[in-house]
Amino acid sequence: MALSVASSYRGRFAPSPTGPLHAGSLVAALASWLDARAHGGVWIVRIEDVDTPRCVPGADRFILQQLAACGLVSDKPVVWQSQRGALYHQALDALIASGRAYPCGCSRKDIEAALRARGRVRERHHAAVYPGTCRPEHGGLQGKTARAWRFWLDASAGDVAWTDRRLGPQTQNVAADVGDFILKRADGLWAYQLAVVVDDAAQGITQVVRGEDLCDNTARQILLQRALGLPTPGYLHTPLVLGTNGEKLSKQNGAQALDLNDPVAALNRAAAHLGLPGSGGSVGQALASWVGAWTVGAGSAGA
Repeated sequence: MALSVASSYRGRFAPSPTGPLHAGSLVAALASWLDARAHGGVWIVRIEDVDTPRCVPGADRFILQQLAACGLVSDKPVVWQSQRGALYHQALDALIASGRAYPCGCSRKDIEAALRARGRVRERHHAAVYPGTCRPEHGGLQGKTARAWRFWLDASAGDVAWTDRRLGPQTQNVAADVGDFILKRADGLWAYQLAVVVDDAAQGITQVVRGEDLCDNTARQILLQRALGLPTPGYLHTPLVLGTNGEKLSKQNGAQALDLNDPVAALNRAAAHLGLPGSGGSVGQALASWVGAWTVGAGSAGA
């Protein structure tokens, strides 16, 4: 679905260094780069390494090398989320001051027990919907030690609606589907939702192009943007690359690192997944041909 895109376009690719890029990662990287180039914009690489226990030493630098081999080089200095904690702390303080964040002392076992007591069963492959046990109006921590900070979903949140440039109109009721979500984890690490919203705003991102598996994060991020008075970028979620088992190709299910002995061949496979025609020649020639195709709207994710 074509939507107007601001001329002052700023996009980003934000990999997590939990391992090298795989075929699915390259599809998202290529799509975000093409969308930026097709609109005469800036493309930024951000390393999303806030979840430090899952990060593999050296994977961040290897990812940057993989991208460079494919001709995908950040237009601005690369930033690492692990170095931006002060910004996230400022955002959390602002949410606390406005009454939109509160401390939570619940463990996963506590949450599961509270849900069972209410006759609610967690759906398989879905996170438990937080029942609001530690909300201030429910008595707060009630003697428990604060483990995490949560975003308070006020009654006005309701359904969050947005339009994805590929998937079309989307709606989610975050209160019903997720509940008050985590901003800072029990282990002291910053949650993805807060970090990505703060960084997108700080870097002036106007269009987020990423894999379809991240689409259900969008409503939570929009609510945080509203609560922090930050702009909401446009969103385009690219089709997923599936493994032989029919599930999303990912590092967690054993996706193999990209074979970049022939970068043009790897790029052609990614382009084909986006509905773009094959291209020969050098990496630069292939990328240039796809920028032109993306500009006129070719491909399943064309702008």
